[in-house]
Amino acid sequence: MARIVSTLAFAALAAAAPLDARTSKHTSLIKQPDGPTEYQISLGPRPYYIVQNMTEGPLKQKLESCANGPFSVTGWSIGHRGGATLQIPEASAQNQEAGARMGSGVLECDVAFTNDLQLVCRHSLCDLHTTTDILLRPELAAKCTQPFRPANATSPASALCCTSDITLSEYNSLCSKMDGSNSSARTPEAYQRGTPAWRTDLYDTCATPLSLDGFIDLVDSFPGYRNFTPELKTPPSQVPMPFKGVYTQAQYARDMVNAFIRKGIAPERVWAQSFLPADVFLWISEFPAFGNHAVYLDEEGDTPETLVTAAARLPSLKAQGVNIIAPPINYLLTYGDATNSTIVPSPYATAAKAAGLDIIAWLFERSGPLTTVDARQDYYYSTFSQAVSHDGQLYEVLDIMANEIGIVGMFSDWSATTTYFANCFGLQGPYGENYN
Repeated sequence: MARIVSTLAFAALAAAAPLDARTSKHTSLIKQPDGPTEYQISLGPRPYYIVQNMTEGPLKQKLESCANGPFSVTGWSIGHRGGATLQIPEASAQNQEAGARMGSGVLECDVAFTNDLQLVCRHSLCDLHTTTDILLRPELAAKCTQPFRPANATSPASALCCTSDITLSEYNSLCSKMDGSNSSARTPEAYQRGTPAWRTDLYDTCATPLSLDGFIDLVDSFPGYRNFTPELKTPPSQVPMPFKGVYTQAQYARDMVNAFIRKGIAPERVWAQSFLPADVFLWISEFPAFGNHAVYLDEEGDTPETLVTAAARLPSLKAQGVNIIAPPINYLLTYGDATNSTIVPSPYATAAKAAGLDIIAWLFERSGPLTTVDARQDYYYSTFSQAVSHDGQLYEVLDIMANEIGIVGMFSDWSATTTYFANCFGLQGPYGENYN
């Protein structure tokens, strides 16, 4: 059985103060409720399932000791597309509500723009055909960049529907659905199917899409101290910039930050993200109170050769004012022995820490059962998949990133998993004030 290397000093961590006993300049985190009317963090069975599937050892014992909580909101647990994407349509109000209930202290809105230049939450400008019911709305489907094309003997079914094809009002009329499509579909109705088997359609019942303003209001209404992490989406080639010849990427980046300023949200609560260095540098220059903790999403190391290059440029990013780097999990971990049976921090992770960069990682609970990640060549486990064989290793992988590498936050499609771990080890996540 594969073994994962850890050098954690469990005794010291076990003695760490619980989240609700610590002090900071922040509003108090949620505490265990005193009565039935108070908001209670609810983690459900999944964290316990993972712990039960772990191999015996100090890490399992530590996590078992936390089984009865108490559990509080933690900024270390970052809700990806809301934090309940494993089961609930992404970027929807219902997803955000579930992620908040599972203790995420930071909730994400991927920011796209509509035809009338309003900002909305959608993982891609051009994913409406797989994440909403737009193809079932003939008047809106007709506006898609590429209307639905049924499968035939030589080509799969296809469509391409972008937020930039429709107005904010039209966007708000849609139902969000679980991301998926049926490539053999002959009708738009059949094309709606395709949710991965390890997710579920149980809650796929017309979830509510969110504008950026609606997201801000919703997250700000949740009990406890919650932060925001808006990600400025890079427009695909089908949406050339400047949009309509006038709307530039720079203005798009400004508009996202200005939405929070208009709402009176403190900059320390906003963790702006982008895959484009130019966006991050604009925020550093024009909105320093936001930019000093803006997050550069690094996706430049997807081959062994480019990963070396990506690691080498990290000191340069730090010198230009970037303080937080956010790579995928597979950039941070590698094999620790010649038999590919152990996992250790990667040279990229070591380089990031040496450069003085804080690290936020993505993406947990995105890959389905760990039993098959090697056979499926899953992206997030690609640099260490042969050392992974069962779901209990989820927390072993998380332990290396949290307690050896020292990441300051983890994006997850199921916030309960990361909330449980963070509470057990007293991980609060990053505070914007620390970067002033």
